[in-house]
Amino acid sequence: MAKALEGIKVLDLSQWEAGPSCTLQLAFLGADVIKIEPPGGGEVGRTFFISEEDAAQGLDGWYFLSLNANKRDITLNLKSPRGVAMLKEMVKKADVVVSNFGPGVMEKLGIGYDVLAAINPRIVYAENTGFGKGGPYSNYLVMDACAKAAGGAFSNTGMSSTPPLNPGPTIGDTGSGMHLAVGILAAYIHAQKTGKGQIVEQSMTDAIINLNRVPTAIHPLGDGEPAPRRDFAEAMQCKGGGPNDYAYINLLTPKQYEMAMTAVGRPDMITDELKYSIRMRIERYSDIKAALEGWTQTKDKMEVFTTLADLGIPVAPILDTKEVLENPHYNARGMIVEIDHPQRGKYRMAGCPIRLSQNDYEYRPAPLLGQHNAEVYGEWLGISGDELERLKAEKII
Repeated sequence: MAKALEGIKVLDLSQWEAGPSCTLQLAFLGADVIKIEPPGGGEVGRTFFISEEDAAQGLDGWYFLSLNANKRDITLNLKSPRGVAMLKEMVKKADVVVSNFGPGVMEKLGIGYDVLAAINPRIVYAENTGFGKGGPYSNYLVMDACAKAAGGAFSNTGMSSTPPLNPGPTIGDTGSGMHLAVGILAAYIHAQKTGKGQIVEQSMTDAIINLNRVPTAIHPLGDGEPAPRRDFAEAMQCKGGGPNDYAYINLLTPKQYEMAMTAVGRPDMITDELKYSIRMRIERYSDIKAALEGWTQTKDKMEVFTTLADLGIPVAPILDTKEVLENPHYNARGMIVEIDHPQRGKYRMAGCPIRLSQNDYEYRPAPLLGQHNAEVYGEWLGISGDELERLKAEKII
């Protein structure tokens, strides 16, 4: 069965997480993603979050493996004129070029949009940037937490009694990567209609502002004051005593509130003012929490989850990363997949979050550095044999 994006050719110059998370999704959906890395050590993500023992053995880090599955990998020295010339030849056959270097790096390398568009007018030139172009912060470097801070996500994460907290998911990086993938597909469809490519620019901070859309939308409710950190979304402690032995319970409607208080054996808390007034439930949150925890502390989080969920109450166990990877629901759905890596062996990781009914997913491990040099350079440039060996000796690949 043909994959949804089969036939789309992507040259992936990106590194770390924001760019690779974008091209990972394109690769999951069937695009031929060619990851391009400098010869020698490859991109910095290969050795990020890696133990000294693993580094000494020359193993790729788990961080890299989780972000680069389903891609093919070549090495190419873009600081050499020959390497740049080879990339330009590849651009003639490509549909998309993706990068997330610092501001101005692509232009300094001589492979900015104007240069590549002159070679291939249909090229979609996708850039992941920190603050985006056109504003006073445009030349500043940004990492994930910087984007979450400047985009507003820190400010409404935590409780009113805590300082602003860093949201756990790397939504600055992977969040912007997913946004960039949407932009690439839109530009690709446009290029098919018009024959003209374009620049797709996705700012990490813009992605955070978009993901923080609802807190921003309710801003006017505070008479012009910033959206506050609130205390009524606290998790309920469950039996076990572990750091994540908690469940989150949302009692939004009168019926949900009544069912929950009945289930936990507190009918005395079912008054008309508490049942029908969300504002009153917020004001008396500490009393409601105490009533709920009187019951949840006697049950493990999965029993709390299934008992209340079966009643139609929005509830969830606080699953840690190990529990998510081992969870039967996510494994049954195919969101957690098993990968067999030539060096690391079998391990579980997150699969593609987008489900297409007409496409089966094929998962391949992240490539070794330069694993597909002979294959890709043969297909794209007709280079093989002795010439490949010369390029390697000259440190071009």
